[in-house]
Amino acid sequence: MTGLRIHPRVPGALPELLARFRTLPVANVSDTMGRLAGADAGLRPWHNGGVLCGPAFTVRTRPGDNLMVHKALDMAEPGDVLVVDGGGETANALVGELMLAHAMRRGLAGVVIHGAVRDLDWIRRTGMPVYACGVTHRGPYKNGPGQINVAISVSGMVVRPGDVVLGDSDGVVCIPLAQAETVCAAAEAKAAAEERQMSAILAGTVDRSWIDTELARQNCDYPDGPEG
Repeated sequence: MTGLRIHPRVPGALPELLARFRTLPVANVSDTMGRLAGADAGLRPWHNGGVLCGPAFTVRTRPGDNLMVHKALDMAEPGDVLVVDGGGETANALVGELMLAHAMRRGLAGVVIHGAVRDLDWIRRTGMPVYACGVTHRGPYKNGPGQINVAISVSGMVVRPGDVVLGDSDGVVCIPLAQAETVCAAAEAKAAAEERQMSAILAGTVDRSWIDTELARQNCDYPDGPEG
């Protein structure tokens, strides 16, 4: 056993389904999945806006080491999202402008790093979707071990090769490939319902009676009367 293992790429969702996901807020998708499927707040967007969406191309590596990340960049196909489990360690950056430029040249949809990145000014200038736990000037090592196209854990989120990865300014969520169509339809319905609710808020016609109904159901106590 060398500690280095490379599995073949797993095909992801069809382009038509990915196009539908790109129109959806991450928050709607997360709510639809029970608010348990997304990465936590430690995984932040570092680019200047823009949607991340594509099939996951996964890497598990030793914290601070990017040997297998380099190999993954050469294997991933246009539209893939490179998702790297670096253990959440931020002492050494796993990617910077040179690797990210290579990713852009190959047509990757973006990068998610459970670890640190560097060259933040370049990231903000180019607009390539980049999510990470932090930024540091300290560079990586290239010794391994690591694995490519295996199930990984990223900031509390399980990501399998081929899963749909969706990101916006709120963060990142991963949708299991087998559930992608069902989740997309449910999130579309939720987005439409929220649009109707926003229209009612702006028109001053929103119904807020549900709050008192829920408080009554839970036997809320009003020591000084219901108006406080």
